Amino acid sequence: MKSLAALPLMAAALIATTAKAQIQQARVTGGMIAGTTVDGLSVFKGIPFAAPPVGKLRWAAPQPVRSWPGVRQTVAFGPGCMQNSAMAKQMGADVPLSEDCLFIDVWTAAKKANEKLPVVAWIYGGGFNGGMTSVPLYDGANLARKGVVFVSISYRVGPFGFLATRDLSKESGHGSGNYGLLDQIAGLKWVQDNIAAFGGNPAKVTILGHSAGAYAVSMLAASPLASGLFRSVIAESGANFTPPQDAPWAGTNFQTLGMAETAGQAWLASLGAPTLEQARALPAQRLEEAQRAPGAPRFWPPLDGYVLAGDQYRLWRQHRFNDVPVLVGSNSDEAASFGAKPILPAAFETEVREGYGQKSDLILAAYPHASEAEATRASKQLRRDTAFGWPAYSWAGLQSTNGRAKAYVYYFDRPSERNPDGSGHGQELGLVFGNIGLPGRAPAAPGDREISQVMQGYWINFVTRGDPNGAGLAPWPAFTAADPRVMRIGVDPGAAPIPNLDKLKALDTYYAWRRDGSR
Repeated sequence: MKSLAALPLMAAALIATTAKAQIQQARVTGGMIAGTTVDGLSVFKGIPFAAPPVGKLRWAAPQPVRSWPGVRQTVAFGPGCMQNSAMAKQMGADVPLSEDCLFIDVWTAAKKANEKLPVVAWIYGGGFNGGMTSVPLYDGANLARKGVVFVSISYRVGPFGFLATRDLSKESGHGSGNYGLLDQIAGLKWVQDNIAAFGGNPAKVTILGHSAGAYAVSMLAASPLASGLFRSVIAESGANFTPPQDAPWAGTNFQTLGMAETAGQAWLASLGAPTLEQARALPAQRLEEAQRAPGAPRFWPPLDGYVLAGDQYRLWRQHRFNDVPVLVGSNSDEAASFGAKPILPAAFETEVREGYGQKSDLILAAYPHASEAEATRASKQLRRDTAFGWPAYSWAGLQSTNGRAKAYVYYFDRPSERNPDGSGHGQELGLVFGNIGLPGRAPAAPGDREISQVMQGYWINFVTRGDPNGAGLAPWPAFTAADPRVMRIGVDPGAAPIPNLDKLKALDTYYAWRRDGSR
């Protein structure tokens, strides 16, 4: 039996613990929800923000959420959207997969609903074919403790999120193939309508994405459907500024609607389901497995003319975009994470000549490849620059030239004994989230926690006021086309000229040629 003297101390401890996180219930679109309190945070997981996209709603824009009676317990992640289960487990996610997957998760340190904290809305990556909010690396607790409300939005991936066909375009009346982006927009509308209940300020929302998520937030920055839903953007390793293909060529996954429709229609026919009624009747698992079969299309957001109004490079030049501050960047050796293989100089030259057409000599000159070691490095660098480096550079230049809001660019570079060429795709994520040394991932390296504090400082400053600069941090100049400077993070930290500028300028010429019809 505990002594009477201990009771006041126990009561005080209980009161203090409760005071750290007082938002335990909230009324949201659909009804009342109850979350949990963990280490001073209020956490709500698995909040529905749209009707289940199943049956006739497969390949339809997200519909209003269905109301529920009483108080819904939102204490566990909802199912992940349909994808390769092996890949999901590899990311550490431990939830079932389902078409019924449109859920939002919230972490907040607010003690009451009127605090008006800035909001981070996270869009996960996964090549538009995978990803989910329940990946441990994406846990928002550490960022929430820095004074923001952290929100994680799920969206459909693979054929469920990005199948385009002529029949689907006819059915909608305005194109097809961007259901996953429409999910994100619906999630951001939910944030506008509900985040105040969690102590957040709907006027101070920053969308943050990595990889495919970074491509997605750049598309939202271009989409008229997302106007007014956020006030700043952070894009880590990705942006959608290459010209759309109407036939396959190197350096982009972006397709015209016609190209995507043709591929999607043929794919459904190959499954014995040429009509929408037949296709919607197919088991979800059959569709998921079929997207990984030889000859299946690459499911990626197409230029539908509705969610995506046009070639983003041209939209910025025409001042047709959501003009908000942007923080973008890439890593020094992105392609290392995708299993780079040794390649001989002759093979590298063949690949470039086959993919880059009349501009192949320009590309080959920009990427030295005289030896096997050089050719292997050049191959990685070309993949890095086309997918991640050039899009960030392009976006920042277009924003600084055509927008009122500023652009800030980072370059993450932490070579190691394992990878002397630099940092692979996603290696900055654990530092941004403060989730370092998680089970199944690389252990914490010397300096990780210090760099994490610096990155979180820049990111939180940007979320708070649209500018990463602040006390105790090295000055980060805004990017301009005349003075393209970046913030180096890792080796030789601090503001510096953008690396690999000669390579990026060669790609400028290549993409301009493609944009002009390859003439």
